[in-house]
Amino acid sequence: MTINTKQLNYILDNTPASQNIMLVGKHGIGKSRILEDYFAGKGAKVVTLFLGQMSDPGDLIGLPEKNQQTGKTDFMLPYWFPTDGKPVVLFLDELNRARPEVLQTIMDLTLNRKLAGKELPPGSRIISAVNNGNEYQLTDLDPALVSRFNIYEFEPTVQDWLLWAEKSSLDSRIINFISENPEFLDSTDLENETQNLERVPDRRSWERTSQIIKNFKTLGTEQMPIVSGIIGNRATSVFFRYVNEHNIPGAKEILEGDFDSVSEVIENLSVPDFTNLNISLYRYLETILEKTDENQKKTLSENLIKYYDFLGNNSKKEIQSHFISLCSAENYPETLCFISENCNDLYEKMMNLLTDF
Repeated sequence: MTINTKQLNYILDNTPASQNIMLVGKHGIGKSRILEDYFAGKGAKVVTLFLGQMSDPGDLIGLPEKNQQTGKTDFMLPYWFPTDGKPVVLFLDELNRARPEVLQTIMDLTLNRKLAGKELPPGSRIISAVNNGNEYQLTDLDPALVSRFNIYEFEPTVQDWLLWAEKSSLDSRIINFISENPEFLDSTDLENETQNLERVPDRRSWERTSQIIKNFKTLGTEQMPIVSGIIGNRATSVFFRYVNEHNIPGAKEILEGDFDSVSEVIENLSVPDFTNLNISLYRYLETILEKTDENQKKTLSENLIKYYDFLGNNSKKEIQSHFISLCSAENYPETLCFISENCNDLYEKMMNLLTDF
């Protein structure tokens, strides 16, 4: 059974710190980022150790030194070891890429929270991530080590990533493209067609792409070589064609700008484009409402009502119906709460339209 980001958060909320967790999944799906974001929200310090890059146990436990008082060998604390007594989240990344001698060092750490005789602060927890698949150069893990982890196959959904991308302000053109072409988010469906050194898209590469294209209002032949080196030729070709054929205002522009000027641009959109725009509006609201003040909420409310009325005034009842169908506590709980509390007129119109069917 695979778990998504929401399920992972629930597991982390309800698993004691004394129990270790192992996430199994492909590279580039955001295991590290999702964990860091989760624990940052809890105010916890995350220490990430890339075990696959360690050539010697000393990289993990520190270097030996002679204790002048006892005459015995001690180990100097490694740079990452907490000395303030506060618990940490120790994230052991690339666990099954580590050398066997490094893995032996992990055994006592995962069982007793000790490293070379020194204990982690009470309340510290250990989480590891491993890549799974025949395409990786991996180290077989000792069954005794594996038995010390609760193991979950982690596969965040496209919706998980889209919500994160919106919250992280990735370029809206990428968000809209992935929303309509989810097969290009990860390389799973494309990598069998490529050689090792040919680029294929993954979640990390789309983030890097966003950092580059946000500097360009339009995308053309000059930018294509830059992007193709990040997500590959095929994905770049499809992405650029999409961007240049879909000149659709973003959710931020519609909800926080001058809707009257935007309405002229969206008037002749196709049904699929409107459907994607509806989803984009909900997704954007879901990610910003937590940090929005009352004045901003007023603007959001006014423009959201204008958008809904615009659909009705332009004989787009089916788009209005789709807009209503998205309003659920399961997928967009913050947005549903916002509409019911801050957009009374809109909420009433939506309920009235539902009763007409």
